[in-house]
Amino acid sequence: MPSFSDLLRVFGRIGLLSFGGPAAQIGLMHQELVDRSGWLKEKEFLGALSFCMLLPGPEAMQLATFCGWKLRGTLGGVIAGSLFVLPGAALIFSLVAGYAAFGDLPLVASAFLGVKAAVVAIIVQALLGLSRKVLTNRTNAAVALASFAALYSSILPFPAVIVLAAALGFVLSRQSATPDLDTSRNHVANPWRQTVTAVVVWGLLWLAPVVFAVSAGGFLKDIALFFSQLAVVTFGGAYAVLAYMVQAVVQDFGWLTTDQMMDALGLAETTPGPLILVTQFVATLAGQLQGGASLALTAGLLALWCTFIPCFLWIFAGAPHVSRILSNPRLSSALTLISAAVLGVIANLSLWFTLNLLFAETTSSPIGALPVLASFDPIAGVLTVAAIFAMLKLRLPLLVVLALSTVVAMTLCLLYAHFLRW
Repeated sequence: MPSFSDLLRVFGRIGLLSFGGPAAQIGLMHQELVDRSGWLKEKEFLGALSFCMLLPGPEAMQLATFCGWKLRGTLGGVIAGSLFVLPGAALIFSLVAGYAAFGDLPLVASAFLGVKAAVVAIIVQALLGLSRKVLTNRTNAAVALASFAALYSSILPFPAVIVLAAALGFVLSRQSATPDLDTSRNHVANPWRQTVTAVVVWGLLWLAPVVFAVSAGGFLKDIALFFSQLAVVTFGGAYAVLAYMVQAVVQDFGWLTTDQMMDALGLAETTPGPLILVTQFVATLAGQLQGGASLALTAGLLALWCTFIPCFLWIFAGAPHVSRILSNPRLSSALTLISAAVLGVIANLSLWFTLNLLFAETTSSPIGALPVLASFDPIAGVLTVAAIFAMLKLRLPLLVVLALSTVVAMTLCLLYAHFLRW
């Protein structure tokens, strides 16, 4: 069993180096916890990952929390989960301050055009990667297509799509063998007592600032309630919930513009830690625009709290029951169809981002937004194609694609401005 100082050292390193999204972050944890230190066995790690994929919220952060809990109990889980989040959270506050101060400058705006092109490429890569895992039969394909159609045409909201997919999975479930996952070290004395304790303690921690914000009313009330709701429905990771968040933040609340939301996602991609930190960026920037630096800091901290405290609740309440949870075929079937629905959600997000990047204007229709072809931006088109080629064909690292897209966008915009003057 590692000491707490070892836990701080290893998870601190993971938190600082966890760039590149969930797949890269999970690979880094596997390297540190299974290959390098030998603290966990291969099957233990896979069992932990399977459990975290059943939960709402960022699976990589929850995996770190679960591994910390397995190694050193609740305190170990708090240390591991917190260290996974805090480096990126600190950087997000700095990025928002810089964006608010300099984001409107022409050269900076051109740089963000490159960031947005890279974001489209990143989402397309995530879409293709998930489709290879999910589209294994006609049922999954039908659920993915129905999910996309329901969201793009605004027939159903994101939470309803997830709930219906899970319910269909339960109905269609078939008895299957228990996965070959080692959960022997998950056995704990008095598991239900630990679960009740976790629900009470972490539930109260979650609710305390929410109650305060609701009593204050106004902007902070909306922040607390909205991001608390997101914490419950974020199955499938950050890309899945972004489409829902974009609609609420841009259309319902009017906190940010579409361009600002795209910039927020691009900047969140450059930080270590879970991509769901984009919620902190959105809340902080909205607070800055609503009332200045003080409100920005309060809103950002509140969004962080309402996003990640529930993750500790899910982990510490469910961890004592992992063996029983993973052996339930109905849950496995529900998770499969949730993953199929999430594929449709990400497809919706990908199309939305692409249309808003490539076309200055869109029109509404019964089937969803349609582009105004005359408003096509050729520079954005070139950047997007180049970024997708770099990600999918050249297989360049995420941060390299972001950097190259930014530099190329700035160069093209400067050349275009020089050509107009000439």
